[in-house]
Amino acid sequence: MSTSAFLYDAVRTPFGRYGGALAGVRPDDLAAHVLRALLDRSPRLDPALVAEVVLGNANGAGEDNRNVARMAVLLAGLPVTVPGSTVNRLCGSSLDAAMAASRMVETGDAEVVVAGGVESMSRAPWVLPKPTRPFPAGNETLVSTTLGWRLVNPQMPPEWTVSLGEANELLQQRFAISRARQDAFAVRSHELAHRAWEEGFYDALVVPVAGTELPRDEGIRPDSSLESLGGLRPAFGPDGTITAGNASPLSDGASALLVGSEAAAARIGREPTARIAGRGASALEPQSFGYAPVEAAERALRAAGIGWSDVGAVELNEAFAVQSLACLDAWKVDPEIVNTRGGAIALGHPLGASGGRILGTLAAVLRERGRRWGVAAICIGVGQGLAVVLENPAAAA
Repeated sequence: MSTSAFLYDAVRTPFGRYGGALAGVRPDDLAAHVLRALLDRSPRLDPALVAEVVLGNANGAGEDNRNVARMAVLLAGLPVTVPGSTVNRLCGSSLDAAMAASRMVETGDAEVVVAGGVESMSRAPWVLPKPTRPFPAGNETLVSTTLGWRLVNPQMPPEWTVSLGEANELLQQRFAISRARQDAFAVRSHELAHRAWEEGFYDALVVPVAGTELPRDEGIRPDSSLESLGGLRPAFGPDGTITAGNASPLSDGASALLVGSEAAAARIGREPTARIAGRGASALEPQSFGYAPVEAAERALRAAGIGWSDVGAVELNEAFAVQSLACLDAWKVDPEIVNTRGGAIALGHPLGASGGRILGTLAAVLRERGRRWGVAAICIGVGQGLAVVLENPAAAA
């Protein structure tokens, strides 16, 4: 007999810039930090009752190798009997982890699951492919694993393997989304993120990392303006529209979510903040990945049995302003309910952690606004998208 899955708590680190305040912290230590912080916030919960820790991670080529979820369980001091698994759906990894956790609860396989994700893009290593024969005479090239395609299979059509920025310039041409709209969207992201921190919104969601001096997200630029962003050069060709100012930065960080059944409230010692009401995944041609959240959200809404007119808050990961605007235009949703506390352009986008961030933020926004339904959605490289619908139990009563 199936049951509903609920989100009980959410925490994350501040998100650091590439080479910034968190660059000296290993990703497995970042993951262990949020696991420990999450469980410390529910002291009545016996950690041995956690049936599984599921963490997302997009790289896995360096210190996050060899199942970073299990490494984080051990480093966090959880009982060795707590299992851990790592999932990789690139930018959607931690949202995928939360979806997997919710399915475990719904099917009765688990009563309490911890989900989340981690990424240190600063510490992502260079890799050197093994030579195809002994004693090669020529040079070999180190390949960065920080972001995007690497070691591409030559059988892949070249239009599928363009860079993430080039793919979104194609999306810009398809939908004629102007540079001015993109820059304005980015300025709004910084303004709202700064205001959210000033108003204390993130105080209950963010746990600073010991040994670092980063109390807030490092990428927020409250002085951003249309004039300052307008002066930046296009990053992917002289006629392009995407710049360092209207795209998310390379980032470091971790997130964690406490997921459980309704009956688990007594063991956890707190009431749930949201019900996971619908899930959706979609896929299309790899170069159109920025548009994939459109169908993913539609599927999640159908699973929840609601429509866009019911939705009171949206958290859409801002990989690029252009793809975010393309999705919002397709949904015909009121922009004023989207990313009301800032988005990834300002806050940062540590790939494996971002899904956990948007889900935790969405639950908090629904409570803050007294809204019943919300959508968290994220685009994923190589042509995929994920979405989750949350229901606020307090507004449903």
